[in-house]
Amino acid sequence: MEETVEATFTAEVWYWRGPAPWYFVTVPEDVCLDIQELSGRVSYGWGMIPATVTVGESTWTTSLFPKDGSYVVPLKTQMRRRERIEDGQMISLALAVPGS
Repeated sequence: MEETVEATFTAEVWYWRGPAPWYFVTVPEDVCLDIQELSGRVSYGWGMIPATVTVGESTWTTSLFPKDGSYVVPLKTQMRRRERIEDGQMISLALAVPGS
């Protein structure tokens, strides 16, 4: 049986200044719990989870990263520019994680 986790939520954009700087939003705890139920079937390399994300008029495929018992959504540069998204901004996004 194929399950899909679908959620729409609002979260704050944050910037990670590591060796490969990137912008992210953190997935809410209740959605993370649903994703964790699927993780054994869909996870690959370092606990990554495939997902489709929509922000405004932009939709893209990506992988959720595990971080501190949660998951984070990476925000592609092209999409951030198109949607005029900045660090610290609250954004609404739709997330879909296929069950298999």
